[in-house]
Amino acid sequence: MSLGEEDLDDDFEVSADQDLDDDTDATFPGDRGTIAMPTRRALVQLLAGPSIDGSRQSKLWETVLKDEAALRAQLHNLFLDLVLDHDHKVAFTRKVIAEGLELPTLLRKQNLTYLESALVLFLRQRLTQSEAQGERAVISHQEMVEHLSVYERDKNVDHSRFERQIEGAVEKSKKLSLLRKLRGTEDRYEVSPTLRILFTAEDVSALARAYKGLATKPAAASERASGDTMLPAEADASNPEEEPTHGRI
Repeated sequence: MSLGEEDLDDDFEVSADQDLDDDTDATFPGDRGTIAMPTRRALVQLLAGPSIDGSRQSKLWETVLKDEAALRAQLHNLFLDLVLDHDHKVAFTRKVIAEGLELPTLLRKQNLTYLESALVLFLRQRLTQSEAQGERAVISHQEMVEHLSVYERDKNVDHSRFERQIEGAVEKSKKLSLLRKLRGTEDRYEVSPTLRILFTAEDVSALARAYKGLATKPAAASERASGDTMLPAEADASNPEEEPTHGRI
């Protein structure tokens, strides 16, 4: 999953309501760009990441579809590929994998703590259940807190610290655009469909097995699991309060 170039602002996002046609022909002194301004904006959003969400950024999504070939060419120059999910109107970039070639990477991955990884798994499972029922994947803040609470050690005496870590896990998912707040509510969110592409069914099964044992036996060591976007590290997850880097996305 693309989280942007190091020198790009992580909080950059082209407004979903911005009229991209207003400055189609706009240039700056010395401009040697070869693609239209709306296409450049879409390219920057793809690089800044984590994705373009057509349900919220309709003009950017339309630009991606209209200029897909040009965007792919620009991204291939950077050893990146464009991934599109037409059903859910989601676009993001992924590093090109070429057998026998070691290619440089522009993208960086986000390290996830044990609790952050557990929450991402929970959100992915909720997304699967909701899609099977033909519903939007909506979740409350309290549901996330209650789910993560099972990972607290029985003998933990610093409950406040553990609660802060739970809140931090929720905030991390919001920052990565895996959760988006529902209008008119204070604590209800929709799980982004992007997570379905980034976190495959195989990833879900592998990590679910590992976390199931840890939820009932917090002192047990974590099993290893791997996937394209969720890669649990070898760090011992027996103590969630120590916040090991347990995964990447």
